[in-house]
Amino acid sequence: MNLLAIETSEAACSAAIWSDGDVIETYREQPRGHSELLLPMIDSLISESGISKPRLDAIAFGRGPGSFTGVRIAAAVTQGISFGLDIPVIPVSSLQALAQGVCRTSAHQQVAAAFDARMNEVYWALCAADADGVMQLQGEEMVRAPGQVSQPQQGRWVGAGSGWDAYAEILTERLSPWFDQQIPHLYCHAQDVAVIAAHALSQGDAAVTAAEALPLYLRNNVAKKSLQSSVCSKT
Repeated sequence: MNLLAIETSEAACSAAIWSDGDVIETYREQPRGHSELLLPMIDSLISESGISKPRLDAIAFGRGPGSFTGVRIAAAVTQGISFGLDIPVIPVSSLQALAQGVCRTSAHQQVAAAFDARMNEVYWALCAADADGVMQLQGEEMVRAPGQVSQPQQGRWVGAGSGWDAYAEILTERLSPWFDQQIPHLYCHAQDVAVIAAHALSQGDAAVTAAEALPLYLRNNVAKKSLQSSVCSKT
């Protein structure tokens, strides 16, 4: 199976090709200009791997949460390639991909992933490795004040992501006594999106059409739930 993966949810832009377990990636940390970087990255990977676009079986992308502009870029490029090649899409949580990167580089099995969501909030998810070494979400992704994020119930957890860089003291206190250490200055990689997507496909789930390849906006979900609660309370 040949899989293209892209990830632009934060300050790093990357693309990767996964082919029957082998993966190559191009990665660059640059806060802006992802729309200009991404397509040349993909073309370079196609050339380097020798896997032409018609040989791709699926495309995966980091669906967020993350930068509003970043996740829109990833979704738009994904939709274009999916429509053009008539291949399915595998949306992958960017927080889950960050946790997969921690597992890949440090072998930690339980990760509290957090992105700085601005407005004194973080995008947050607890992720743990399954039997195949692939990170899985433990509960829902959320946007919360650092002092109100969900807590694990057991084990030792490492923190990673820009949310930890911004709010390390508050998050460390929130996770006590389950907190182990923080891994600083870590961004998502497309190669980790690819690993999660390939595993999901092997399990027979997760694929969607190009039209369904949409970003995840947690603040929109929170606003929608708040509006629904307000309407219900008045009826």
